[in-house]
This record gives sequence, structure tokens and C-alpha cells, in this order.
Amino acid sequence: MRSNHCRSGVLATLFLAFILLSGQLCTGAAAAVLEAKIGLALSMTGGAAAYGATQKQGAQLAVDEINAATGAAGIKVVPVFEDDASQPQQGITVFNKFINGDKVALIIGPTLSNTAQVTDRIAQQAGMPVLAVSNTAKGITEIGDYIFRDSLTEMIVIPYTMKIAREKLGVHKVAVFYGNDDAFTKGGYDAFKKALADAHIEIVTEQTFAKGDRDFSPQLTQIKGKNPDAIVVSALVEEASGIVIQARQLGIPASIPIIGGNGFNSPALLANAGEAAEGVMMGAAWNASSILPLNKKFVEAFTAKYGHPPDQFAAQAYAGVYLACEAVKRAGSATDHKAIRKAMSEIKDLDTVLGKFSFTPERDADHTPVVQVVKGGKFAVFGE
Repeated sequence: MRSNHCRSGVLATLFLAFILLSGQLCTGAAAAVLEAKIGLALSMTGGAAAYGATQKQGAQLAVDEINAATGAAGIKVVPVFEDDASQPQQGITVFNKFINGDKVALIIGPTLSNTAQVTDRIAQQAGMPVLAVSNTAKGITEIGDYIFRDSLTEMIVIPYTMKIAREKLGVHKVAVFYGNDDAFTKGGYDAFKKALADAHIEIVTEQTFAKGDRDFSPQLTQIKGKNPDAIVVSALVEEASGIVIQARQLGIPASIPIIGGNGFNSPALLANAGEAAEGVMMGAAWNASSILPLNKKFVEAFTAKYGHPPDQFAAQAYAGVYLACEAVKRAGSATDHKAIRKAMSEIKDLDTVLGKFSFTPERDADHTPVVQVVKGGKFAVFGE
């Protein structure tokens, strides 16, 4: 009996040890999950709200996917969404909150280049990594070595677009129409002007507008009188929609295409301009019809979750969250900003919804652009 009693005691002791060891293993597994707080400064109100709304949706979808796979991915994302209101001053407030209050691992945003030109200087001085997901104006990454972007610049997108327009549409002379009071639109103008010169395409007239303008008929009348082969426009989507509508109302035919940059690549253009948008061309970083497996999965998941397809801004924000998490994982820390910056700079040929993605030595996006055209009320890849 004593022998059985001892044997039972030994078994009980072993069982208890197993339970304790199992608890330690589970605790260790939980501790191995890296929690990363990411600040997302997006334009949920103001002039760029059409972009910010889909950016937030794309980012949230990525967060949900990553957190659902925490065990496999080894990282949990804690998103902190704040509205930059499409204004630099509000962006400053948000960035200071992220840096000094929330103590985030890194910042995604802001939506507009105008805001980024101010806020990114604050982040650079604080040694806080920033990943821009829609800033395409010249000079953003030049602010410093903590500033990155996954958004293709207008200096990459626009030359490719004009090359296609010359080769496929026989465009030899154009009118240029751009916003002269915004970093993005002025940057687009600079890109168009250089691309047109490089392609030996003549500029027959240059016209300008300001943010918030509603009547574009005086400038469009001047443009119509010059009889260009195409009208190239650097504008954000609200002004772009008005320009497209009024151009067709003034009798500028669809045979004279309107060609835009990244600012045109929003569902808001289709919703606002309707049939007038048919035939409008634009350079872009992404198209929903891409057959990349990751992209097809993204489009299906986004559409199922939100009831409408994603746009380029959603795709870049979605990719941005994955890129941010990749940097945090490689750094092995959510608080060592220097290590996160270094890890971000080393990302090469990562599979994303944008395609194989790398950062250039200047921390800009490196992947292939596309040219889109509005066909049947939808964005399609030009020539397909």
C-alpha cells in the first residue's frame, strides 16, 4: 500500500510539474508576441477626406488581418487613428501626440504632402520613423533619414504616363492646368513640365487655379482656343472633378483626353464627374485588376468588409501597415526607433499588394507604375 501511495505521489508531482511547465510555455509564447502601437495621421475631414476615408479602411483591414494571425506573425498591432483634418497645423498637433503622448513605434501619414512638409520635420528631429502612404510631392523624403514612403512620386508616375500618351495616342502638344497653391499639385506640375520636355511634347498654354475654386470656365475657354491634343492636369480630386465636368460642358470633346496624376485615382472622381470622366487617363501606383494573388485577396476582402472596392489610397495604406509591421519585426522592438528605421531601409523585394516592393536608397517607393483610363464608369488599365 505504501508503495502505491508513493507511486501516486510521484505521479501527482510530475503532473503538477507538467502543468506549471505548460503555464510557463504559454506565458513565454504570449510574451514572444510583439505589441506595436502605430500612429495613423489621416485626413478624415477637410479637403482630402475622400482619400483619408479609404486610407483608414485599408489600414484597418491590414490591422485586422495581422492581429488575427498574431500567433504566426509574432506581432500585434495597436492602431491609433487621428484626423489631420487636411491641415498642417492639425497635423502638427497629431504628430506631437503620437511622439510625446502615445509613444508609438512609428507613424503612418499624413494624407497630404502639404501637411507632411511640416509634420515630418518634427518626426525627423525626434528620431521617429514615418511612412508616407500618399505623399508624392518632391522633397518629402529629403527631409531626413527617418522619412519613408510607399507612394510612388509624381516624378515616376507622370513621365511613364506621358510616354504612353505620346506613343499610343499621338500626343504632341498639350495644355497644362495645375493648382498653384498646394505642394502636391505644384509638384505634379513640375513633374509634368519635365516629362513633357523630355518627351518633346509642346506646351501650348499654362493655366492655374487655387484650392477651393469652383469655376474653371475662364481657364478652360483659353485652353479650348489653343486646340491641344490633350489637357494635362495636376489637381486633387475635388478640383479635378470640376475641371473634368466643365471641360466637357464647354464642348472640349472626349477626343482630347484629360490626363492626370495620382490625385485623379480616387472613386470620388467617378462619383462626382459621372459620364464626363469617361476617357480620362491618369498615372497610378496600383490598379484593382492586378492579378497578383495578394492583390486579388486584398480586393475581395476589402469589398466584402466595406461593400465597395478599394482604391489606390486604400491599397497604399494597407501595404503601409504591412511594411511597418515588417520593419518592427525585423527590428525586434516596438520602442527602438533607430532599429526600426534601419530595418525599414533594408526592406527589399517584399511581396505586397503593390507588387514586389523595395525602398530606394533615398527611402522612396520602388515598384512598377501603371496607366489607367476610365472605361464604363470604372478604372481600367490603359490598353487592356
